[in-house]
Amino acid sequence: MEALIGNRHQIETVDDDLSTDAAVEAFTRADVLIGIRLQVPMPPLHQLRLYHAPAAGTDAIDASLLPPGCSLCNCFGHEQAIAEYVFAALLIGHVPLAQADRDLRQQRWTYWAGAPGALRTELGSQTLGIIGLGHIGQTIAARARAFGMRVHGCNRSAGPADCVDQFWPLDQLDNFMASIDAVVVTLPLLPDTRSLVGARALAALAPHAVLINVGRGPVVDEQALYEALKSRRLNAAIIDTWYRYPSAGQTTAAPAHLDFASLDHVLMTPHMSGWTHGTVRRRQQTLADNIQRLAEGRPLLNLLRGPTPRSN
Repeated sequence: MEALIGNRHQIETVDDDLSTDAAVEAFTRADVLIGIRLQVPMPPLHQLRLYHAPAAGTDAIDASLLPPGCSLCNCFGHEQAIAEYVFAALLIGHVPLAQADRDLRQQRWTYWAGAPGALRTELGSQTLGIIGLGHIGQTIAARARAFGMRVHGCNRSAGPADCVDQFWPLDQLDNFMASIDAVVVTLPLLPDTRSLVGARALAALAPHAVLINVGRGPVVDEQALYEALKSRRLNAAIIDTWYRYPSAGQTTAAPAHLDFASLDHVLMTPHMSGWTHGTVRRRQQTLADNIQRLAEGRPLLNLLRGPTPRSN
């Protein structure tokens, strides 16, 4: 960050708990704060001009605690990494490399070309559904088309006209779910997206369908998802975003209230889909660009709340 913003700005780091007087002082006198959490009873902010989330999600930032005139921005740059994760996960069901390797090491030619029982399916023959057509959804759609997939999108607004082959509004979620072979949930957690994908929507999926959640865990109703998987009404799930997370100081924690770990057709990963060197570099650049824009009175990128600076 120092290399990106130059020496005209001063950077101070503070711990999340603001456990020292020096940390509290730095926090309260900052012009710009980069963080993921702003909640009561954190100290009041009086001179802050910009609160910048270093990620897309801002659900732990209480914007009502920002002083008047303070802007709130976020970062993206993770959509490329998440798209790669999605297709790595989807391809497991069509190209069983790990199983073929294990078998051949035991001299079993399980997937040998020419054996009628060894025929595999192809990802490109399927229809992929994407719930949420923001940065992540649009990037996944482009990658899906490169595989030859048909792409259906479900979103509050239609988004780019050429982003998907067929568009469904959110109030037709059940019909959308019935039209696809695999679904990727990319939505952020908001009051109107919590448990959006519930029992009825999951029941509309074909029995062979796969669900991937890389948005926020509670967008998919936990109880409904668990019951659909346990009863085998849903073929499989890849879950990267969860219902419970480790609290400060913890290194272990169950990712859900229900026992998804006991289900052998669930692939569980620890909210890792967007965490790459490339994501960090791209987000650092966005943060640095907005700090410079704020200092120069230029419009901010990814503005979620607050005034856009004006040049004098």
